[in-house]
Amino acid sequence: MAARLAASFRSPPAPCSTTLPFIYCRPAGGFRLTDVRGELAAAVKSAMKNKDIKTSITLRAVLAEVHSADKTANSQIDSSAIKSILKKAAARRTEAAAQYAVAGRPELAEKETSEAKLLSQFLPPVLSEEEVDNTLRKILEDLPKDKPPQQKLGSIFKVFYTVVDKSTVDSEMVKRRLDVLLKTPN
Repeated sequence: MAARLAASFRSPPAPCSTTLPFIYCRPAGGFRLTDVRGELAAAVKSAMKNKDIKTSITLRAVLAEVHSADKTANSQIDSSAIKSILKKAAARRTEAAAQYAVAGRPELAEKETSEAKLLSQFLPPVLSEEEVDNTLRKILEDLPKDKPPQQKLGSIFKVFYTVVDKSTVDSEMVKRRLDVLLKTPN
């Protein structure tokens, strides 16, 4: 029995094991974290191993907000909601940095700016105005011509946000660009 037990330790684990309460799969290229929650947890773990206190505190604060949102929703929130939390946290830190700079506290402004940069690393790149314009033009072309587009703003935004992830665009910029496109004659 001891030989069989020792042999089981030497053999590599199966690619997928369903004997555990959860499914454990090891991909050929190693583990790859695709969700934002996993990326944040891995970054916190890495920061703790490297004894990077500032990074670990910042990321733990964001993870606390994510866990709070999980409890509010009574289930785990999806990656787009986590990206929204990250975006708001980065915006708060950017705003605080501006206020500290106005108040003459450059050291605190630098701290808040570095935290905002850290959080923005976990966000997807923001779409440019040209990309937003192209998407809005396609949506406007596909609209039925029975009513003017100004009366269909809600449906335009609904279609836009089904095509584009909300965390990759600035909603104010989308509103501005749509107003410009609706005012210009085709």
